[in-house]
Amino acid sequence: MATESTWTMRALDKVEKVGNKLPDPAIIFAFCLLIVWILSAVFSNFTFSAIDPRSGEAVVVNNLLTGDSLADFLSRMVRIFTGFAPLGVVLVAMLGVGVAEHSGFISAGLKRMLDTTPKALLTPMVVLVAIVSHTATDAGYVLVIPLAGVIFYAMGRHPLAGIAAAFAGVSGGFCANFIPSAIDPLLQSFTQSAAQIIDPDIQINPLNNWFFNSASTLLIVGIGWYLTDKVIEPRMKDVEVDGDPEEIPRFDELDEKQSKALRYASLTMLAGIIALVAILVPESSPMRAPDGQLTSFAAPVMQSIVPLIFLLFLLPGVVYGFMSGTFKNTKDMIDAMTKAMQGMSYYIVMAFFCALFIDAFGKSNLGALLAIEGAQTLKALQLPSMVTIVGIIFLTAFVNLFVGSSSAKWALLGPIFVPMLMQLNISPDLTQAAYRLGDSSSNIITPLMPYFPLVVVYCQRYVKSTGIGTLLSMMLPYTVVILFSWTAFLLLYWWLGIPLGIQANYVYPAG
Repeated sequence: MATESTWTMRALDKVEKVGNKLPDPAIIFAFCLLIVWILSAVFSNFTFSAIDPRSGEAVVVNNLLTGDSLADFLSRMVRIFTGFAPLGVVLVAMLGVGVAEHSGFISAGLKRMLDTTPKALLTPMVVLVAIVSHTATDAGYVLVIPLAGVIFYAMGRHPLAGIAAAFAGVSGGFCANFIPSAIDPLLQSFTQSAAQIIDPDIQINPLNNWFFNSASTLLIVGIGWYLTDKVIEPRMKDVEVDGDPEEIPRFDELDEKQSKALRYASLTMLAGIIALVAILVPESSPMRAPDGQLTSFAAPVMQSIVPLIFLLFLLPGVVYGFMSGTFKNTKDMIDAMTKAMQGMSYYIVMAFFCALFIDAFGKSNLGALLAIEGAQTLKALQLPSMVTIVGIIFLTAFVNLFVGSSSAKWALLGPIFVPMLMQLNISPDLTQAAYRLGDSSSNIITPLMPYFPLVVVYCQRYVKSTGIGTLLSMMLPYTVVILFSWTAFLLLYWWLGIPLGIQANYVYPAG
């Protein structure tokens, strides 16, 4: 066991060493943009037989190096950047979180929490909260991951281990959650339209994977707990925390004035949550979708998660700041927002190049070609059902390294996978579960994932030398163990015949 552990540590050290020799993430995205341009020019000269399920026509690779394409790129550059979804999510949320952080509200709340949370249960609690954060779309990336580092550091543990645990829960366990979220009806809509290619009358329940996702939560928490405490944190023991002391929260005892401020600030946040619930409860609530649903993407509340995060942290942050004396006037509040934006400056630069690359990759159709050709190859192999399911999981995990959006990948792969497996008597429900599993597993090891550079920034707050390799070496064990263990879990779940979700089946047509 010791030899195996030593070998594992050496392998991860090698991954970190090689990875940290890579250029800065912003430069990587810039290089990738150039590569996409060149490949688009090369492959635009070829004709492909792969059919794009979105258009019903053969995939055509678009040459991005033509005069018209370059002119269009330049004319849209500003819109591409400002329209980059993760940028707005991060910046708006961080304005509110910045006030809460620099006023001292978050630090004070953490101090109270540390008094009641057993150190031995900190890791599973962090992973569980990270998984539940999926309900609020991208909230986990801007809230849970950085807070996990703060909590671990306050507990005397390595902050990078906390960040890794939270990242594994938020992104590696993206499809493990016992609380339904907006991603459920979104993926179900693609699955149903794909299934209707074979059976026009088939109906798929939006919660067709809910039971499996709920059970998977326990699996991901267990994996995250074990790997963080037994593999990742021991490896971090010699990594010195050398971040800027002003950026690392201090955890002194709360005085009477701070305790009172924390109490009123917490009541303010609680009042905000109660008010939100009161608004959401009525069937006629303006925050519901026209059909009355709360979790539908058409529901205003699902489109308002980030503004709600902004308000739910801004208001108690202001209350705490003025009551504790941290804020003397409104300028101090604005200064807190400014400091929060200063911390995001590096991410903004990376987001610029990331947005340009993702836009070019989508316009070139290279991602569509890669996904469709991979799916067609899997189909041609005509493997047994369980082997095919495993193949879909691993193919999805591979494609995920190049096409980050879960819905975009399913829009490409669903119309191929779902009808193909229906003809093998495998239900759309099972196919979707396999896809979601593969999609989650490799999120945490792809630098092309829009939030990956942001997590690097979080780590640099504590360890200045953190690079892509550092984060890759931390997250690689999670990906490997999650991918193989979760796949085995799905096969066992299938073999036992436990329901995948509401009105879900394993076979088609349903017996």
